[in-house]
Amino acid sequence: MESHDLRIFKHVAQLQSMSKTAEKLGYVQPNISQRLKGLEVELGVKLFIRNNRGVTLTNEGKILLNYVNQMTVLMEEAKAAINPHKWREPLTIGASQTISAVKIPQLVSAFLKTNHTVDVKIRTSEKLKLLEMLSYGELDGLFINGEYNHSQFEAVYSYFENITLISLTHDQLKKQHEQTLLVNSDPSCVYRNTLFDFWRKRNDKEPAIIEFDSLEAILQAVSEGLGISLMPADVAQNRKENTIHFQELKEKIKIEFVIKQRKQQRHSLKKFIHFLQS
Repeated sequence: MESHDLRIFKHVAQLQSMSKTAEKLGYVQPNISQRLKGLEVELGVKLFIRNNRGVTLTNEGKILLNYVNQMTVLMEEAKAAINPHKWREPLTIGASQTISAVKIPQLVSAFLKTNHTVDVKIRTSEKLKLLEMLSYGELDGLFINGEYNHSQFEAVYSYFENITLISLTHDQLKKQHEQTLLVNSDPSCVYRNTLFDFWRKRNDKEPAIIEFDSLEAILQAVSEGLGISLMPADVAQNRKENTIHFQELKEKIKIEFVIKQRKQQRHSLKKFIHFLQS
């Protein structure tokens, strides 16, 4: 197996598309297909299931991807160990937009003060996509709330987050049952679902809702008086100067840092876990 072919294989596995891989790597698609075909012939197994929407990994493909990810980790660590002035240790962390708004930057900032050789990247997306990225090795770890596959992932750190209702005026908070709920469009968003639970405990009818794709859009909508929303208390506190009113709730949200259950972990991830746990 050639490292070049394995690099192409990893990109196709992550993007689930030969055409997108060709575009990203600057190749023509037949070249990508030929390389993968040669790899499948060499190994004697099918690595991908091809369909109209792209490709998905076979069980054998998933096994190979796990080994490729381990080899990638070792090569990156070797470069960083040999020449730390040129190569930094990569660490890619995932989180939803709302979870990553305040707490995660604070943690990363504190971590980097004593770990200058680590190159941290934050990836934000929907929960299911983030779990898929963690599974495929695109993420080293993920800050998450709620259910996940405990046979595939494990939590190594957790914290509890205070949450608060926010509105433009105090009167809106007093008359919550009359307000439109401003929520993230991601159905798995913990703040969206917590707000719905809060509403249903106090009201019989279904609420009017407006969905947004970003935290900043929700905050702007609250500032325009379109309705009420629910945020981490830290986010609301940072917006106090914008005259947004808030009401902290008794409920707390548990956030866990989850990693893939595997033997091979890059040194930067071990450092970050040690930082979190200490």
